[in-house]
Amino acid sequence: MAKKNILTYEGLQKLENELQELKTVKRKEIAQKIKEAREQGDLSENAEYDAAKDEQRDIEARIEEIDAILKNAEVVVEDEVDLDKINVGCKVRILDIEFDEELEYKIVGSTEANSLKGKISNESPLGRALLGKKVGDEVKVDAPVGELSYKVLEIQRSN
Repeated sequence: MAKKNILTYEGLQKLENELQELKTVKRKEIAQKIKEAREQGDLSENAEYDAAKDEQRDIEARIEEIDAILKNAEVVVEDEVDLDKINVGCKVRILDIEFDEELEYKIVGSTEANSLKGKISNESPLGRALLGKKVGDEVKVDAPVGELSYKVLEIQRSN
């Protein structure tokens, strides 16, 4: 059985929009590029044709990847997330005990994770450690630099 891809509604929308763009716009653009490159004659030494075919392969691979994600998607309804404990779809504010620094993350499925945007995966070491915890709980995470300690300060809806 294929692994379930946990998505927030926002993540689902983003993937569906990207898929629509790839299928309707990008496919047409690349078909036009290939057509124009073919019209230039000899394909064996045609760099534009090779580049267009490479781009077409990348687009088709991404379409396949998104289709596979969506086929096994499980959408978390963020309005129904239980705020008593940390779960996918909620935003958490935690305290890094060692550095006395507050951090805020949104817990998302692995396909949406983007640490630069404050979205951590439920499968990451920190995300996994936080799941099920409540406000006031202390969390220990094994990291390459050693054990890190955090305290859960707040759990809220992410929207």
